[in-house]
Amino acid sequence: MISPDWAAPWFEPYRDVAAPVLARLAAGQPVHRALGHERFEPAGPLAVGYEQHVAATGRVPTRDNAHDLFNGLVWLRHPGFKAALNRAHLAAPPAPPGRRGPLRDALTLLDESGLLLVAPPALRAALRERDWTTLFVTRRELWQQAQALVVGHALLEKLLAPRRNLCARVLFVDSLEAPTLAAGLTPADLPPLPVLGIPGWWPLNEVADFYGDDRVFRPKRLASTASTGGLVC
Repeated sequence: MISPDWAAPWFEPYRDVAAPVLARLAAGQPVHRALGHERFEPAGPLAVGYEQHVAATGRVPTRDNAHDLFNGLVWLRHPGFKAALNRAHLAAPPAPPGRRGPLRDALTLLDESGLLLVAPPALRAALRERDWTTLFVTRRELWQQAQALVVGHALLEKLLAPRRNLCARVLFVDSLEAPTLAAGLTPADLPPLPVLGIPGWWPLNEVADFYGDDRVFRPKRLASTASTGGLVC
């Protein structure tokens, strides 16, 4: 179904949970069954919304495609985080008809395009300011103290074909294994990060000129609000 490069930094954390899943897919099993856990069920009409269904039944509707496969792999790798996202959706304040509200918008960004980042204060400050030179060039050595994990399943799917403008929305955490969600989280709390700019993640970024493309590495004053698709920084 898919052939990820499991040596890539964004896929490597999922290598162990993915191996038996891909073997079952190769044997012809549908995605929900290949994921190997009763949590997953075939997608179909729902009597309530998706988040409500997951909370009420503990089961995740799963289509037979790469997008939902990566969603399942994130559930297998980080079930506590995915469950916390679901609970936060249900606890979010009501929004006007046709809108999700800032908290649910932020949760959707994390679910689709999220990246958990443990990083020193200087890197956090530079990322919030979109100070790409400080973040990636003059303080590049600080990335040796950082840890990053892609948790957005749509972003993982897009990274099957890496390109420079693929962008994550970053949740700063103290631990990749025990991330916390702030009650008042908004999209503005999730700075955009072009993932292939992370040192060690892409050979081309070893040259400083890589960061000179301001269509991707936009100054903060020129950056527009990113969509939930997470493709524009």
